[in-house]
Amino acid sequence: MNLTISGHHLEVTPALREYVLTKLERVTRHFDQVVDVNVLLTVEKLKEKERRQKAEVTLHVKGRDIYVEQCHEDLYAAIDQLMDKLDRQVMRYKDRVQDHHHVAAKRLDASAG
Repeated sequence: MNLTISGHHLEVTPALREYVLTKLERVTRHFDQVVDVNVLLTVEKLKEKERRQKAEVTLHVKGRDIYVEQCHEDLYAAIDQLMDKLDRQVMRYKDRVQDHHHVAAKRLDASAG
């Protein structure tokens, strides 16, 4: 799995990098066919008082890209919410990809006998 963590108007500190890695482990534990992960952490300076933290992730799995973004006043909270969203989307994708045809074959055998 290739992982890229980059910052826009922000330096990605080792603590931030470690935090993103530990949160990503949950997603990759559920679904191990992840090819590529790009994480972009951004600080948007709208006004002096309103600093919006934004976290984006593009997860490349076989046959599909999953893109999620989340904004929050706190970057760590944004990462948390982002990983929750990403986890839900990965689980939904995994459910779609799984082959459910073997269930139908068992039903056919049971009704024939």
